[in-house]
Amino acid sequence: MRYIPNSAYERDLMLQEIGVRSVGELFGGIPEKLRLNRPLNLDPAMSESEAITWFRQLAEMNQTRVTGGRVSSFLGAGAYDHFIPTVIDTLISRSEFYTSYTPYQPEISQGTLQAIFEFQTMVCELTAMDVSNASLYDGSTATAEAVLMAERVTGRTKVAIASNLHPEYVEVVDTYIRNAGISRVTLPFDEGSGKINPESLAGLSEEIGAVIVQSPNFFGSIEELQRLSEVTHRIGALFVVVVTEAMSLGLLKAPGNAGADIVCGETQSFGIPMSFGGSYCGFFATREKYMRQIPGRLVGLARDGNGRQGFVLTLATREQHIRREKATSNICTNQGLYALMATVYLSTMGRRGVREAAEQNLQKAHYAARRIAELNGFSLRFTGQFFNEFVVSTPLAADDLLARLRQMGIIGGLGLSRFFPERSNEILVCVTETVSREEIDRLVAALEKIAGEA
Repeated sequence: MRYIPNSAYERDLMLQEIGVRSVGELFGGIPEKLRLNRPLNLDPAMSESEAITWFRQLAEMNQTRVTGGRVSSFLGAGAYDHFIPTVIDTLISRSEFYTSYTPYQPEISQGTLQAIFEFQTMVCELTAMDVSNASLYDGSTATAEAVLMAERVTGRTKVAIASNLHPEYVEVVDTYIRNAGISRVTLPFDEGSGKINPESLAGLSEEIGAVIVQSPNFFGSIEELQRLSEVTHRIGALFVVVVTEAMSLGLLKAPGNAGADIVCGETQSFGIPMSFGGSYCGFFATREKYMRQIPGRLVGLARDGNGRQGFVLTLATREQHIRREKATSNICTNQGLYALMATVYLSTMGRRGVREAAEQNLQKAHYAARRIAELNGFSLRFTGQFFNEFVVSTPLAADDLLARLRQMGIIGGLGLSRFFPERSNEILVCVTETVSREEIDRLVAALEKIAGEA
């Protein structure tokens, strides 16, 4: 909403109507130790005109075109620039979809329920899992929900998380478990391959309820999921695979066929714009035996007494449907519009189209990696196989190099020092099907020029 009326007078009227004296009294049920008890560290409030001017100034900082064409981007790390078919905007702009939010009632529109059912079906096909929910906020919160579900299933309050899982996903997990009585240990990755060594799991205690890995991982390397799952299951833990780059599912072996118990992650790659990092649409799939512990909602297909087909909310294990203390999650939306976008994308592209797009990602990324590695002073940091992202070691500070590239109209990737201070000379580079060979060659030439001038 552009304008939300909420004056002090109106707030007082609302408080009076519900029978409390202050906003603070509304939160009386929250333990004192969990309260902030200090003002938020925010800048002073702006007037409406000041706020509009501020947002316009921010918008003017966006760089979208340079002389001769668009800015070339090699930035990934959880938000990927993929081709979006025009049909997606056309279909989601229909009023019955555009105005829908989330199915609270079992009698919700059959069209909305069918769209969610198709989304769930496609997620199951991509991941080779038995059941999927109606989607979640994004990949990071889906990962956190996997941790909570593993604790419910196993009764164990420790989880082991790969150190090459997206750092921002780890932060979200930490937020979820901080006051939930769950602790985590970190699994080191191999400095040569960039992957988790399955043998490093052998020493894990049987207190671990879940082992969580990302594949392709944050550095782009493809993990050995089959071996990791075998070691995980030996200690009775659930094996959770996180996928931030869903396009990889069009080409790589499905995690469900490698022994995963839960597969979760992000569907942004399937027709959803990058949108400066969100909002996005998480997915969550698991084995049938764990179906009643899945967070959020699940749409099923049923038949009435006359044999007529209908779509229904089969499971809705959330606090607004059942006793709050019995809920598996307090998830309050299934990102219905974004889930629809992913469904339209997958329906439009089809099995062959998604595979072809994935193959282009693989081929173009490997072409770029080979060309960059041929440059004097540049090399590939890890030896592990990769899909469309890889880490480059640079002869000069990555942040300085990236700043020079931006001046030339090239977003060269992500400087890893943002998350790993010790990796100040390393860049995470992503190449998708939207990047042309000419753009890759332009990046290579720019890197060579900058290094030669240093």
